[in-house]
Amino acid sequence: MVSFIGAGPGDPDLLTIKGKKIIDGADVIIYAGSLVNPQVLADAKEGARIYNSATMNLDEVIEVMKEAEAKGLHTARVHTGDPAIYGAHREQMDRLDRLGIPYEVIPGVSSFLATAAVLKKEYTLPGVSQTVILTRMEGRTPMPPKEKLLDLAQHNATMIIFLSVGMLDEMSEILRQAYQPETPVAVVYKATWEDQKIVYGDLTNIAERVKEAGIKKTALTVVGKFLGDEYELSKLYDKTFTTEFRKGVTE
Repeated sequence: MVSFIGAGPGDPDLLTIKGKKIIDGADVIIYAGSLVNPQVLADAKEGARIYNSATMNLDEVIEVMKEAEAKGLHTARVHTGDPAIYGAHREQMDRLDRLGIPYEVIPGVSSFLATAAVLKKEYTLPGVSQTVILTRMEGRTPMPPKEKLLDLAQHNATMIIFLSVGMLDEMSEILRQAYQPETPVAVVYKATWEDQKIVYGDLTNIAERVKEAGIKKTALTVVGKFLGDEYELSKLYDKTFTTEFRKGVTE
């Protein structure tokens, strides 16, 4: 059995209870060493074989899983955040399907959710934005048709941009073509880690401020008016609004 585990954004306490139990009991652990906090593996059992996938290719990863399965061993494949977002675990699962190796997926706390937590913000504010776009800048991996950053920015929704902090100058220039230049932006480096950094700005100055902070990778960029202070109150707790569980009060 192979267990794909979302190890969370960094803070080892944000690993799910289920994920921790599996990691601690696994015979073989393959973890994304460039991103996963090593403390997540601190309680791995004695004798567990641990591999850092940052130095491995897909064939090598699958071969380790295949050998473990042949010996009846349990493999924990540990990804950062939640593997469903830029986790590249689909290609691993497809290979396991072809090999007849059973697997499961244990979800984790994505870095984009940890980012909202450390910023103390809500991505979906009434009257501001009810849509969240998760995307990335086009780099060595091309974007599909109609998913260019400018195409997505036309919605003026809350935007969360992964894997792109090194291209902030270009990113800001593109976004200013759709958002107002004063639209607030925050860049969060290693959300929930001990060396976390937060940089605030807008589309005119965020690139320069991030350079001054020395942030070059491992950061999320979030864009939108949800970072501001103006929004409508929700209907959920409006005392005049009737719900399935509560009758509204007439004023």
